[in-house]
Amino acid sequence: MPKVLTKEQIKQYHEEGFIFPIQVIPKDEALAIAAKIEEAERLFPQEIHAKNRNNLHLSFSFLDKLVHNKIVVDAMEDLLGPDLALWATVMFIKEPSSEHYVSWHQDATYMGMNANRFATPWISLSTSDRNTGCMTMIPGAHLQEIVNHEDTFDNNNILTRGQIINNVDESLGVDLILEPGEMSIHSGTVVHASKPNRSNNRRIGFALQSYMPPNIKQVFGKNFWTHVRGKKRCDPNGMTLDRPRYDMDPNTVAQRKIVNENLARILYKDSDIKRNY
Repeated sequence: MPKVLTKEQIKQYHEEGFIFPIQVIPKDEALAIAAKIEEAERLFPQEIHAKNRNNLHLSFSFLDKLVHNKIVVDAMEDLLGPDLALWATVMFIKEPSSEHYVSWHQDATYMGMNANRFATPWISLSTSDRNTGCMTMIPGAHLQEIVNHEDTFDNNNILTRGQIINNVDESLGVDLILEPGEMSIHSGTVVHASKPNRSNNRRIGFALQSYMPPNIKQVFGKNFWTHVRGKKRCDPNGMTLDRPRYDMDPNTVAQRKIVNENLARILYKDSDIKRNY
């Protein structure tokens, strides 16, 4: 029996490549976390800023708690099985009335895994709708292999390489409208994008990218994993990361630096251009 998801949701995920919305935490708690993020930006500007938003769960315990949130992890077990590890996290923040967007892409394109059967929960910590630039998914697009991406390095494109899939039929898109505290879950191969934030408020989304079963391994870089549930991994070319005991725990802050350097080598593999994120 599934722990959180219904049989219909599991079927939809496998057929369409995504499901939403799933309530993870109350709205007021989500807004409180968003406020903590903004406080962290003020107190620790070198640790969290527009070009340093990867793997913040290693620096801040309140984000680590979301990684291990029971509803999130139960949903991942429903889709992937009982043995779970997390590869990375990304904080996607679109400032009010900004031109930043995410082009049509598949997450797994540059992640360097030996297989692409993994899933990403995306937790909304603000209102995520058409006005603020919510994600849009192409149903069923996850059933294909990785398709050709063009690297644009466009300044307003939030993706590392500004990678884009051309000639996507946008009329097929489904907008993933989420309230604070709700999440969506999407496949590593589903085609998706998001438009600029035209509102007067920040759009804050925390992507847990991605939860993976033990048969999936990193082949382009070292295997650094946050253990989440079940049997722990034992990868000879990596390590299991610690959980922060408190915000800015120096042990996990140091681990985050190592992990982010490894992540950059993976995401920019074979590219002559490298951005600062």
